[in-house]
Amino acid sequence: MSSALQMTAFALALLSTLFLLLATCTDCWMVNADDSLEISQKCRGLWRECVTNMQDGVRTCDQYDSILADHPVKIVVTRTLLITADLLAGLALATLLLGLDCIKFLKEEPRVKLRMCHGAGVILGIGSILGLVGSVWYAVDVYVERTMLVSHSIFLGVHYDFGWSCWLGMAGSTGCFVAAVLLTCCL
Repeated sequence: MSSALQMTAFALALLSTLFLLLATCTDCWMVNADDSLEISQKCRGLWRECVTNMQDGVRTCDQYDSILADHPVKIVVTRTLLITADLLAGLALATLLLGLDCIKFLKEEPRVKLRMCHGAGVILGIGSILGLVGSVWYAVDVYVERTMLVSHSIFLGVHYDFGWSCWLGMAGSTGCFVAAVLLTCCL
């Protein structure tokens, strides 16, 4: 039972960590949500802004000036939290991999392997909370920005909504949290 639970937690943690990494690297955190006859789709991410022509599929991206440039708070905070979550999830995966019962590393020390699994669960839990806070922070900021524009009857021509990268970050963080609960509470 313990080995099956460990493997389930490892598979979930691996998939969720990949989701977090993809969310950090991709560039569709905000997408234009106009229902008009738009011929292009605009996506904003943590690292660049891209426009895709819907007729021919040509995509062009503008990189943000610099990592150290003066960016909005939501981008800086989300970058920081997601990069930290990615690093912690990677560390937790490496620790968990060494702590699995099916791995021959420290085979004669089952208590040490169990502590490694618990430690990986704690690290994964911290990383998942950071990733979830970063993703939700960005989503809430997008929602507040949109609400403020609507309440003041300001229309700038483009209306942004949550992009798939934002949802991917939330899903990856939630999966890491579930894996952390399996590792810390159920083993």
